[in-house]
Amino acid sequence: MRSKHFRKLAVSALVAIVMCAVAALAPPLAQADDHAKCQHKIEKAESKLDEAIRKHGQRSSQAEGRRRDLNAERERCWNAYHGWWDGHERRWHDVRDWNNQ
Repeated sequence: MRSKHFRKLAVSALVAIVMCAVAALAPPLAQADDHAKCQHKIEKAESKLDEAIRKHGQRSSQAEGRRRDLNAERERCWNAYHGWWDGHERRWHDVRDWNNQ
């Protein structure tokens, strides 16, 4: 009888340890996924800006619109993670300096 009680206690402790480990790992994994989504949206906006520049010119209204869209995506990332992705340099920036790009 005592052995049965000890086994239940050991199983409960093991389940609690596993649940704590899962809880500790889940937020970083979710955050990494969110960073990837942010990176993808910025790369897509950069691509649209590059295309607008190629088709209509650097200072065209189309390019200015795509530039606003790109800056809005960068702003969203900055507000969420205090960082923004630069697809041309292939790196995250930790200074809000995309207007200097």
